[in-house]
Amino acid sequence: MDTFTAGSCIRFGWETFKKRPWFLIGAAFFYFVVIILVSSILNELINQGGLLALIGTIARFAVQILAGMGAISFALKAHDDVTNASIFDFWRPRPFWKYIGATVLFGVIFLVGLILVIVPGIIWGIMFGYSAYLVIDKGLWPMEALKESRRITYGHKWELLLLGVFSVLIAIVGTICLGVGLLVAYPILILANVHAFRTLQQKAGSSPVA
Repeated sequence: MDTFTAGSCIRFGWETFKKRPWFLIGAAFFYFVVIILVSSILNELINQGGLLALIGTIARFAVQILAGMGAISFALKAHDDVTNASIFDFWRPRPFWKYIGATVLFGVIFLVGLILVIVPGIIWGIMFGYSAYLVIDKGLWPMEALKESRRITYGHKWELLLLGVFSVLIAIVGTICLGVGLLVAYPILILANVHAFRTLQQKAGSSPVA
């Protein structure tokens, strides 16, 4: 895991996917279907207006947060031990408020960066992009997660940018394949990004906030 390149991360994602392809495709299908169904139900509630709309809006926000947490939790488990990963790994509600704090801070930083002629937004997006992973993986507080993400990504922003470009291209190809290709592309890409995260953690070594 010492070598870090965008290509090596994509290859890891593909090789890991091949170990349990049908399970990972099924997990992606389950994830998307649940999100779509729950969102549809909550949207209907929101359309009712009044108090129901407020309840539906809060519930939709909570579901989006839990979905993001679940996706990272599942990806971490699948990366580290794909043979024992299960659908239940999507359920990881414990660092809920820390995750919200980290994602809100990241969103504000990224937005400010985009306002500053886009380039700073891309740089900061890469620099702090693993803050949510660190909340789920290490239980760090939001500011700790942002600092640790900056630390482990230091000196690797070009490769991370290239990984992002590859990810977009692969996602586009998956979408072109009648959308069904996303069920293959999604597991490969999330595994590739977790591999980048794990590799950078190893290369950076231990941290005072870990």
